Formats: sequence, structure tokens, C-alpha cells
Amino acid sequence: MLQVKIVPVTAFQQNCSIVWDSESKEAVLIDAGGEPEKLQAEVEALGLTVKALWLTHGHLDHAGAVGTLSRIWNIPVIGPHKEDQFWLDMLQEVSERYGFPIPEKVQVTQWLEGGETLHLGEQSFEVRFAPGHTPGHVMFYNADYGLLWTGDVLFKGSIGRTDFPRGNHQQLIDSIQRECFSLPDETQFISGHGPLSTIGFEKQHNPFVASKAG
Repeated sequence: MLQVKIVPVTAFQQNCSIVWDSESKEAVLIDAGGEPEKLQAEVEALGLTVKALWLTHGHLDHAGAVGTLSRIWNIPVIGPHKEDQFWLDMLQEVSERYGFPIPEKVQVTQWLEGGETLHLGEQSFEVRFAPGHTPGHVMFYNADYGLLWTGDVLFKGSIGRTDFPRGNHQQLIDSIQRECFSLPDETQFISGHGPLSTIGFEKQHNPFVASKAG
């Protein structure tokens, strides 16, 4: 059985997801954005063995703890798309600018392109390429449980910012149409910040994309 615990980290309150298989107790962390000691303590309290760190994109508040945890646990870093390499290369610089602790460098083990299938225990996750917020943004979708991790693509009642370097508003809208709104309405999604929502709710009520859902 798939289990999920959301642990908000840093002043940005980024939703890091601890995702695990209840039988094997094997886990992945999606977007370990900071506070590595806090995330370590959560994992230990749950009695899990983390097998990989998955990244939706390269922004500081999603990748800030990845370098430290990948070293401590000696595990691979999976994602994002290689177009976000420049963001990961700037992690230290951006952290200093925001007054955050300087994170360890992130070494990506496997870049993603979209269309791949990732595995955790018996569970499969489809990788969906969704650029716009950043050029290399990916999402993770588990069809069996109807769960989608959208990173900073889609939020409850909102969408990702596109005013960062190489952001593209039209590309983001296209990604939401193609990669989010093509999923069943009852699909629940976990975004990078804020509460959970469903695809159907956003199609009807999200002011940024609802009118385009048809």
C-alpha cells in the first residue's frame, strides 16, 4: 500500500512528500527542499529506508536538502529534466541571496525527459514533462492511487510563477492542459505549496486555467 506524509520545510513552506510502500518500508522523498535534519528525523520516526530523492525542478525551495541527504543516505537523485541544470548550479548563490543556509551541491544521477516509469516497491509512477515554471520541470503520477505531484506547475486556485529566468507563461498553460487536465477529474494532486486539490476542481474553479479547460 502506498503511503504519503507531507512535511512542509523552510520559510517557503514547501511540501516535501515522504512516499513509501507499507510492505517493504522503502521510501522516496519528492522535493526535499530544505531542513535535512527535520526530514531525517521524520524518516527515522516512520522506520523507513529511503531509496532515492526525486526532484520536480531545480529551485532552491525544492532542492535545498537534496545534496546533503543524497550524501548521508548514499542514494541517487532522480530528476528533473536536464534543462534545469542551470538552476541546480545556482543553488548556493540563490540561497545566499535569500539568506538561507548554503546547501550542498546536487549531483543528479538520472535526468528525466518525460514518459519514464519510476518504481517504488510494487508501485509505478509515470514521469510527466511540464515546462513553464522552469524549463526542466517534471511531475510524478501514480495511476493506481490517482495521485499527481505537480511541484510548482499547478496549485489549488493558482498556477506557478513564470517571471523567473527561462519561465514561460504560455508553455506553463500548455503543460497544465496537456499533462494535468488530461488526467481523470478525481485525480488528487500534491503541489509544492499549499493544500491538496483535484484536477476536476481546478478545471472548474481555477481562475488561471478554468476557462480554458474545455
